[in-house]
Amino acid sequence: MNNQSLMERRNAAVPRGVASATPLFVKHAKNAELWDVENTRYIDFAAGIAVVNTGHSNPTITQAVTAQIDKFSHTAFQVAGYENYIELAERLNALAPIDDAKTILMTTGAEAIENAVKIARHYTERRGVIAFHGGFHGRTLLTMGMTGKIAPYKEGFGPFPGDIYHIPFPVPYQGIDTAYSLQQLEKLFKTDISPTSVAAIVIEPIQGEGGFYAAPKELVQQLRTLCDEHGIVLIFDEVQTGFGRTGKTFASEHYDVQPDMITVAKALAGGYPLSGIIGKREIMDSPAPGGLGGTYGGSPVGCAAALAVLEELESKSLNARAQDIGSQLHKAFSEIITLNPNVPIRHIRHKGAMFAFDFLADSQPDPSQVAPFVKACRDDGLIVLPCGQFGNAIRLLPPLTVENHILEEAIDIMRKALLSLQ
Repeated sequence: MNNQSLMERRNAAVPRGVASATPLFVKHAKNAELWDVENTRYIDFAAGIAVVNTGHSNPTITQAVTAQIDKFSHTAFQVAGYENYIELAERLNALAPIDDAKTILMTTGAEAIENAVKIARHYTERRGVIAFHGGFHGRTLLTMGMTGKIAPYKEGFGPFPGDIYHIPFPVPYQGIDTAYSLQQLEKLFKTDISPTSVAAIVIEPIQGEGGFYAAPKELVQQLRTLCDEHGIVLIFDEVQTGFGRTGKTFASEHYDVQPDMITVAKALAGGYPLSGIIGKREIMDSPAPGGLGGTYGGSPVGCAAALAVLEELESKSLNARAQDIGSQLHKAFSEIITLNPNVPIRHIRHKGAMFAFDFLADSQPDPSQVAPFVKACRDDGLIVLPCGQFGNAIRLLPPLTVENHILEEAIDIMRKALLSLQ
C-alpha cells in the first residue's frame, strides 16, 4: 500500500469536492508528528485544523475514551442522559467568560453556529444576522451564507438563506480599520436592515480561514455597546480559537468583553466529534423543549474526550505553552526577515500559537508563492496550511504539546523553504 494507490482509490470512490491539502494517507501519529502509509515521517503544523491542540494520540484522552466505550458509546442525550454531558456543561459554564451560562452540546462547528443563530432568532423574535467579510462559519446552507468568502465554499451552491448581511473585517494593510468597519455597520443599519430587525452579530475573535487576523479590541467593545443598545445577541465563533490556541482557554478572554454566546468545536474534544454553544441562561432557555438537539449531539465518547482535554489544558499549562510557542515563532520569523529582507513575506502575526504570515509582491497579496512554499515544506517533512481571503497567507497550528526540538526543526524547514523562493 502506498500514497499513490490510495489516491487512485480515493479518486474513484470519493467525490472530488472533498479536497485534501496533502497527497498523504496517514498510518499513525503521535503528538506533533505523523507517519504516512509509506512510513515517511512529517511534523504536523496543521493539527487537524486546530483540533489536536493536545497532540495526536494523547494518552490521557485515549484512556478516557476507552473507559467510556467500555461502558456505552451512545444513547442519544434526548432519550437517556448521562453524567459526563452534564459535567462537561458545568465545566464549560464555569470556564467561559459569560456570567450565569448554560451549554448545549452538538457534533460539528457548523451545527453549533446554526443552533446559536436559531436560539438568537427565537430569543429576539428577529430574523437578521450580520457577519464579516473573510469569515468562515461552515459548509451547511446557513453557515455558507454567513461565510464571507466565495471560492471554494459558496461557488455554485446558492441561493443562500436571506436576511444575512456582511460588513468588512479590519485588516489594516488592506486599508480597513475599526472606524471603517463600524461606519459600514451604521450604513447597513440605514440602507439594508434596521438594527431592530437584527437577531445576532457573529464574529470570529480571530478569523481562521480568513487569515488569522485578530479583531481589534475597540471593534469588539463597540459591537458589545451596539448590541446592548439595540437588543442584538453578540455571538463569538470560537470554533478554531478555543481551548488554548490563543494562549487563553477562550480567545474572548483577550477582549474584556462578555459575548452573549460562544460556539466551540475542533479542539474541544481533541479529535473526537463534539461541539457546543455556551450562552447566557436567559437566551439559552428561550427555545421550548424539543426545539434543540441532535442524534449525536453531546456524544458520551466526545464528552469523555473533552473532559480529558480540559484536564490536559490545566495540568500541562497549555495556555502558557501556547504563548511560548507563539513567541518563539515570532522571534524566528522576525530574524528571517531581518537577515534576508528579500524573502517575500510580511505581516507576521499571532495570538498565542495561532500564527500566520502573508506572501506579498509590491505590497500586494501574492498567492502564487503559497503552493511552492507549502510543497517545499512538505518535501522536507513539514505540513503547513494556506489560508486568507486572497489565498496568500500561511497559518501555523502546531499542537500545543509540541516539543521544543520539533518546533526548532520545523522552523529550520520553513527558513530553508523561504530562502529557496528568493
